[in-house]
Amino acid sequence: MAATDFFSHSPTLPKTLKSPLNQNPFFQIPIVPLKPSPRLLSLKAVFSPNPTKTSTQTSPIHHCFSKSSDGFLHCEGLKVQDIMESVERRPFYLYSKPQITRNVVAYKEALEGLSSIIGYAIKANNNLKILEHLRQLGCGAVLVSGNELRLALRAHFDPTKCIFNGNGKLLEDLVLAAEKGVFVNVDSEFDLENIVAAARIACKKVNVLLRINPDVDPQVHPYVATGNKNSKFGIRNEKLQWFLDAVKAHPNELKLAGAHCHLGSTITKVDIFRDAAVLMVNYIDQIRAQGFEVDYLNIGGGLGIDYYHSGAVLPTPRDLIDTVRDLVLSRNLKLIIEPGRSLIANTCCLVNRVTGVKTNGTKNFVVIDGSMAELIRPSLYDAYQHIELVSPAPPDAEISTFDVVGPVCESADFLGKDRELQTPAKGAGLVVHDAGAYCMSMASTYNLKMRPPEYWVEEDGSVSKIRHGETFEDHIRFFEGL
Repeated sequence: MAATDFFSHSPTLPKTLKSPLNQNPFFQIPIVPLKPSPRLLSLKAVFSPNPTKTSTQTSPIHHCFSKSSDGFLHCEGLKVQDIMESVERRPFYLYSKPQITRNVVAYKEALEGLSSIIGYAIKANNNLKILEHLRQLGCGAVLVSGNELRLALRAHFDPTKCIFNGNGKLLEDLVLAAEKGVFVNVDSEFDLENIVAAARIACKKVNVLLRINPDVDPQVHPYVATGNKNSKFGIRNEKLQWFLDAVKAHPNELKLAGAHCHLGSTITKVDIFRDAAVLMVNYIDQIRAQGFEVDYLNIGGGLGIDYYHSGAVLPTPRDLIDTVRDLVLSRNLKLIIEPGRSLIANTCCLVNRVTGVKTNGTKNFVVIDGSMAELIRPSLYDAYQHIELVSPAPPDAEISTFDVVGPVCESADFLGKDRELQTPAKGAGLVVHDAGAYCMSMASTYNLKMRPPEYWVEEDGSVSKIRHGETFEDHIRFFEGL
């Protein structure tokens, strides 16, 4: 059976499709005709595919979203405006499947010559279709909850290429990890106790990594720093011996496979990874000196991207890997990395419509139908994400400075502040860029703003829905029969 079911066009379908309120959208598959130039592109509904081999691309990386000279935003050559006119009239996430592939290939090429696992951090984006694609490309998965573990298994990830992180892993989830042969990071004394108990329940020896806190400053926002001494994650390096003795005391339950660290997120200086790797291989030397046969160094993830679209020259996956390559080879180690943001963030934007423009005193606002409910990063930790219009504004539109805000009843409901934009017309399209990571995965239904649908542009230029948007009826179903 083919990996994707294809539906032919119906010329009588309207450009905007809406499910009647009394129908379950999970059984309504929209088939939308698009009319881009130069070729006809189709919208497909994507179902869970069987495992298939996906070819990789080796061409130079280019970005999937670009502005043409006429002022229209394109995704892989397809006008975003055309997509807006052909799908549900509500905020939606739009991805480039080829960009996801290009990002993975960049890591795979950087890792050539090393024995390695690319463990995609599911917390960044948990869309099942995206996970299946990443698995087809050869990635493993990094998990921070039992449900992420279950989702990884549903997406057919190889459990032996999965790593279970977290500072509060539950016993029942650890039992599942032990049964499936997943790597488990030891984060604390009680975590080690629970892993031992899980191993006994599952009657399986668990491959564990010690998550050592190297106390390296990643020079990022404190909310996304995880490798300093005040972090809730990991074990302090001065307690390493206690944990080694504890592992020795449980030879039937635990196999110490390696060491792990994770410094934080949005890191833009690869020498920080180098500093951590130097410390980590020294710890591995100490561990090996006590008779442990450890094979893995896990340096975590956290590579940053150019959220500002400033043209800044930021480290690439090759820059990161080359920074630690000699250390890994010098100890004959297998390298595990845990990219999330750098694999998925720049593959997506949140597409919105302008509800209106208003002025309060000296402050101008562009009010859109999207909000902090669909994309909370700016409200949560004042993150910057680039914003631009989908199509050119009217010729007489003034350029002004705006706060881009949503309809949610919170002053914190903003997508961007002090953005210089041409004054958009009512109904104009507006996108928030680099929304693939930590956006949809953190979306909520606050103010009953139902979580949006997701689409991607495929390699052949067609557009597929990869997640249904939630509806009011979905919310009501949680209360049926109570």
